[in-house]
Amino acid sequence: MDDERTYSDIGGGRLALQRRHHSPSCREFCLRSPRLSLRALTAVTSAVWLAAYGLFTVCENSMVLSAAIFITLVGLLGYLHFVKIDQETLLIIDSLGIQMTSSYASGKESTTFIEMGKVQDVIINEAIYMDPEEPHEISEVVPVFQSAKPRLDCLIEVYRSCQEILAHQKATSSSPSIQKASIFSRGK
Repeated sequence: MDDERTYSDIGGGRLALQRRHHSPSCREFCLRSPRLSLRALTAVTSAVWLAAYGLFTVCENSMVLSAAIFITLVGLLGYLHFVKIDQETLLIIDSLGIQMTSSYASGKESTTFIEMGKVQDVIINEAIYMDPEEPHEISEVVPVFQSAKPRLDCLIEVYRSCQEILAHQKATSSSPSIQKASIFSRGK
């Protein structure tokens, strides 16, 4: 079952959450951010090239214009390959684990997998506060949707679905396992 809803990020931008229910024990969430704006790209390119042309008229050195073109191209390629994330995906399978994938504008993908035996819980966490007098068993917090930064209403929907999967997994597992990690913090 596929379902797509529109949400806002913390800056007011538009996000699309696509939910896929593959089975009662497997769900996938794809959070898509807006594509690179041609208007923003044109504005940045124009600003760099106008500054370079201003420098060229002062010093009359054509290397300034060549350097501006080179810096613009390298900067754009670096932004598309290392910074601009178009889609973040969370796949949770109760018997295997949780897979998080970030798809960059250049086509590059980065994937992280956490075995279900290492997942203690899925939480929504605005901030991490540790009371030094109270012992904590959480060894690691793995944030998801760090690039998109969805608002709470979107996070709650993903959270509830993940809790259903975890409850299904606990109900079907025959032996208790040692659980070490916590996932799903709202990245800033």
